[in-house]
Amino acid sequence: MAGQPESNHRREVNRFEEVSAAGEILQRALPRLYLMVHKPAGILSATSDPLHQTVLDLIEHPDKDTLHLAGRLDRSSTGLVLLTNDGNWSESLTLPGRKVEKVYLVETDRDIPEEAILRFEEGFHFPTEGITTLPAKLELLGPRKAKVTLREGRYHQIKRMFHRIDGIRLASLHRTRIGGISLPDDLEPGEWRFLTTLELHHPPFDGMPDCGNH
Repeated sequence: MAGQPESNHRREVNRFEEVSAAGEILQRALPRLYLMVHKPAGILSATSDPLHQTVLDLIEHPDKDTLHLAGRLDRSSTGLVLLTNDGNWSESLTLPGRKVEKVYLVETDRDIPEEAILRFEEGFHFPTEGITTLPAKLELLGPRKAKVTLREGRYHQIKRMFHRIDGIRLASLHRTRIGGISLPDDLEPGEWRFLTTLELHHPPFDGMPDCGNH
């Protein structure tokens, strides 16, 4: 509890707790940060890079260097990226066993056949890695437009699945949702904001801490 003496010398202190002794602060309590970025094309999903601009470069906050990404997007892809300094929260998003839904809008270089819907439901086997993708939902929005819903996030997964269907290539890929958190229409490319308390507690994030980050 804040401001209370601690007699257990074995208790681990996390980065979100303040530690003081004899009136001197030994460790400042780090605020828990949970935020979203609307990633534009050409920006790296990374916290640092010597050559290219990263999503962290888009953020203005004194503690931004404590952030890490809770899921990535390819450099050419756009849309919702989440960042935090809370490792437990990011694990709730990224651990394969959680099977958190992620939704993408895609455009392709040629028409998408109706059979692709069933192929996505059945999953794709990649023998090199010895894996079969989980069933995914494909909704056709037009001859060359679709919405894809995944419960995993393997390397270049959507691109590779489409390429299995008549060699289709993606012209664009845009992520709109992770779990219960959606990219708002009023957040422009390159902009960021803190997550709301409602977003943090939306399923599957029940039991997550309050924001406390403004």
